[in-house]
Amino acid sequence: MHRYRIREIAQQSGLSPATVDRVLNERPGVRATTVAEVHRAIADLERQHNQVRLVGRTFLVDLVMQAPARFSTAVRLALEAELPDLRPAVIRARFRLREEGTPTDLAAVLDKIGRQGSHGVLLKAPDDSEIARAVDRLAAQGVPVVTLVTDVPLSRRIGYVGIDNRAAGATAAYLLTRVQPSAGAILVTLSSSSFRGEEEREIGFRAALRTMAPLRRVVELSETDGLDASMLAGVTALLRDEPSLDSVYSIGGGNRAILDAFSQAGRTPAAFVAHDLDGDNTGLLRRGRLTAVLHHDLRTDLRQACRLIMQAHGALPGHPSSTPSQVQVVTPYNEPSAHLS
Repeated sequence: MHRYRIREIAQQSGLSPATVDRVLNERPGVRATTVAEVHRAIADLERQHNQVRLVGRTFLVDLVMQAPARFSTAVRLALEAELPDLRPAVIRARFRLREEGTPTDLAAVLDKIGRQGSHGVLLKAPDDSEIARAVDRLAAQGVPVVTLVTDVPLSRRIGYVGIDNRAAGATAAYLLTRVQPSAGAILVTLSSSSFRGEEEREIGFRAALRTMAPLRRVVELSETDGLDASMLAGVTALLRDEPSLDSVYSIGGGNRAILDAFSQAGRTPAAFVAHDLDGDNTGLLRRGRLTAVLHHDLRTDLRQACRLIMQAHGALPGHPSSTPSQVQVVTPYNEPSAHLS
């Protein structure tokens, strides 16, 4: 049983009240995926129930991400953890999370949100012209968009929230050249070159490396979507052809798979710098398999992103603008207290 009205569930799921009613009353002729959407919406509402108060203004925001599940889950949990403390508004969230897909697919998701209605969109997506046009269509409908982690700058988004990606890449170059000052090649992995944030991390990394260790060679692996299976296959092939690879800068994730590929080749990276304290990286860092993780506090980022949406609607003073986050270098010895358990 649940405590929510059909209209609430319909709004949360993006389905019609009639469809929700058919699902809840177990009437025939409803697709299994639609049934799953309804139950997922109820679960989302249940997780957010303690935050809902009938005071102030209520905003419905959509978190839209193309990213490996390990990272999108971390972002979803961080957003839900922030909801109780956001003022002056009550914010409810819907989640449109996917691991891979085309820009056309993602643009269709944004267009659907525009048809359904939303107070704002938090977006992690490739920097692609189709995505930019979809963001512009949302803006024209009065739906503000904030980009997360990676930007779509040639769109009408109201701001970008995330780290300074070029500075993060330069920090990775500094760490790798100081921790392991060898002549070996460095493996740089990306999930996709279409993500502007990943591209800027690589640009920052290469620029700093040219100054700090101009003779170090970079071997790039891209277009894996950050997924374990594709990352394992790609790194395995590279290790056969690149006997001098001895360090890793992982921009796009899939770090367990990268380490598995090294292990299967009978090798161990002398230094390994990764991004984000998600569940995988936290465990790898604690076991000493990662040298350092470049971290930014997701809860702080999501709090700021929600504030930008409230500013866009006049619920908070000020004009929305991009806000870079501080890069934290986390080692096994200085893990943030929020991650300790």
